[in-house]
Amino acid sequence: MPVNREFTLAVHSLLFLDAKPERYARSAEIASSAQAHPVQVRKVLSVLRDCGYVESKEGIGGGFSLKGDSSRINLWDIYQVTAEGTLRPKGAEEKVSYSLHSSTNTLLSIIFTDAEEHLGDFLKNYTIADLSDLWDKSR
Repeated sequence: MPVNREFTLAVHSLLFLDAKPERYARSAEIASSAQAHPVQVRKVLSVLRDCGYVESKEGIGGGFSLKGDSSRINLWDIYQVTAEGTLRPKGAEEKVSYSLHSSTNTLLSIIFTDAEEHLGDFLKNYTIADLSDLWDKSR
C-alpha cells in the first residue's frame, strides 16, 4: 500500500528544513529535492505552517523555515495533519444498510481505524530529528 503523498512531502520538507536551519528555503528548492511540483509542496507547507511546524517569510530571502525543535515533531503528528483516515476504505461513511457491500465497508472501516491507532503508537517513536540522524548516518 503506497504511503500518502502529502505525508511523504511533509516529512521530506521537514527533513530538508532541518538540514538547513540557518536560512529560509524556497518551495521550489524543496520541490526539486522531493521531485514534486512546487504547488504541491506549498500546499503541504501551508498545512505545516498552520499547525505551527514551520514558519514562512515573504519577499526576497523569504521562504520556509522549521519552527522549533525537530526532536519534538514526531511522525504521528505529521501523519495526523496530512494523512489521517487514508487507511480507511472509501465509502465507509455510507448510510447503515444491511447489504453485504455496506456492511463490509463498515467492518473494514472499524478494523482500519484500529490499525491506524496502532500505526500512531508506532509513528510516535520517530521524530524528524531521528530521521535526520538516520539520513546522516546513511550518507
